Amino acid sequence: MGQDFAIQVMYQGITTVLMISLPSVCVGLLVGFIVSLFQAVTQIQEQTLTFVPKVISVLLMVALTSPWMISIMIDFTTTLWSTIPNMAR
Repeated sequence: MGQDFAIQVMYQGITTVLMISLPSVCVGLLVGFIVSLFQAVTQIQEQTLTFVPKVISVLLMVALTSPWMISIMIDFTTTLWSTIPNMAR
């Protein structure tokens, strides 16, 4: 296993993690921005007001995208398992 191969596997792993987490992070960011905008307009400064909508929206996004996320993880894992013989050389 050479240095180039290890870097390639790490790059694919990081790319996979970013691709899987991006929808949930974007939804959490968008909901947080909307709630913050609402708080600024109405001058409600409640700390816990942002927590519940973010958690609910992120959990819904994970539930909606879980088949896609699982298929991406299975593809990545299958690729890793199929390259194990190349790692031993």
